[in-house]
Amino acid sequence: MRSSLSDTEKNFRDGLKNGIPIALGYLAVSFAFGIQAVKAGLSVFQATLMSLSNVTSAGQFAGISVIAAAGSYLEMAGVQLVINLRYMLMSAALSQKVAPELPIYKRLGIAFGVTDEIFGVSITRPGVLAPAFSAGAIIISVAGWVLGTFLGAFSGEILPARLISALGVALYGMFVAIVVPPSREDKNIALAALFAVIVSTAFTYAPVLKEISSGTRIIIVTVMVSVIAALLFPATEQTAEKILKERGVKND
Repeated sequence: MRSSLSDTEKNFRDGLKNGIPIALGYLAVSFAFGIQAVKAGLSVFQATLMSLSNVTSAGQFAGISVIAAAGSYLEMAGVQLVINLRYMLMSAALSQKVAPELPIYKRLGIAFGVTDEIFGVSITRPGVLAPAFSAGAIIISVAGWVLGTFLGAFSGEILPARLISALGVALYGMFVAIVVPPSREDKNIALAALFAVIVSTAFTYAPVLKEISSGTRIIIVTVMVSVIAALLFPATEQTAEKILKERGVKND
């Protein structure tokens, strides 16, 4: 019996350990997604497969909204591009932490698991990012996301409609939990969130704007709020340095 673990085994176990809290959080959020997916007309298998192949909470919630509204493929592609664009920036940052000689198939594996939370534990990992660490974090996190989706979708098919409607409130609780804490620390974030609520409400109830399809509405609101927030509340050099420091990125 070996007395010590190899570097690969140690990195993999570290990834699993770091991924456990992420998996538990994903389990709760994806449960709400599974319920919403069934309400939108998806089967348990379709909802589970969507979570396994996408692993993007905001993108999937927006996606089922487009599906429920019978949106076009073009709308779906536009919604996913806008909502998931941040993952391109995260992947670019992570590419600076992997070994230059890392094979392309391992890079693709790491890229598949780039989410906000996995990016957070990966970018703050000291030194070079080992593929084994990413594998451990991704496997346990995605397992939590997919299992939660399956349980939510399965429950959505067997539980009473009133109970399913009540459980659907968990989705809004998730968004509140995401927005409120940073809004308390930064008034610019609070103002941007408030503006997003106002614009979204206008597009939902205004006589002409409400006729716009759900997918196109999401794209317009997202881009509009992002552009206006960037113009009104531009990030200063000090803010950028603070963000980089919090994420463990050296500003060379």
